[in-house]
Amino acid sequence: MDVIGSMVILLIELLAVLGLLLWADRWLHRHLQGLMFLLTQDQELALWLYAIVLLPGVLLHELSHALVAVLVGVKIGRINILPQRAGKRIQLGFVPVQQTDFLRASLIGGAPLLFGSIVVVAVGYGVFATPELMGALSAGDLRTAFTLFVALLRAPDVWIWVYLIFAVSNTMLPSRSDVHAWPFLGFVVALIAGFIVFIGGASVLLDSVGRFLTVVVRWVILLGASTVLVDLPIFLLIYLAIKIVERFRGVRLEYK
Repeated sequence: MDVIGSMVILLIELLAVLGLLLWADRWLHRHLQGLMFLLTQDQELALWLYAIVLLPGVLLHELSHALVAVLVGVKIGRINILPQRAGKRIQLGFVPVQQTDFLRASLIGGAPLLFGSIVVVAVGYGVFATPELMGALSAGDLRTAFTLFVALLRAPDVWIWVYLIFAVSNTMLPSRSDVHAWPFLGFVVALIAGFIVFIGGASVLLDSVGRFLTVVVRWVILLGASTVLVDLPIFLLIYLAIKIVERFRGVRLEYK
């Protein structure tokens, strides 16, 4: 397979895992809010309970913005981790950042994804042995995969680590305001790549991009695997809890 074909496959794998993470993020936020509202029948109380569940992830998200902003020399305001409504949107946290150039704005906006990924992958690698589990599943070795999964459940303080991954992985994706500078950054990167190709550096560029994509895809797949490994059982519990409360109260939750 040629270099371009390999890069296309890597990009497809990358987009597939990112798409799965986006779906999981959207599903969780909608249904966790819905469950809290069903339990309390009070919008404000439901908002606070929803925010409390995700608090460790929200704290890491905002601290990541603040840390990178300070490192690149951009002034910040007071960090807020209290939930509030912004029109139809819910804002779980916020850190005011001084307006700056597109490069530093992109770094600040992407900080939660970077730091959140490091936490999720580190826990998945060090506590849950996610690489070994995914390797066994990929090879079709279900006996080894089951043994590893049982060992996973016996890990010290396993439920604390499960909760940490759950809270962090579902709050680390950038918000719309975080990525406002990314399109322009992508445009600049495309111009630079075009210039390299124009001066005859296409093979060097493809080789460098291919190696970079390989590393990125491996980390993203590990990230996605760690997230899904934790999210799916919790999503099932949330779904069942919603159905039980709906039946008990005689209502049906509608999402808009």
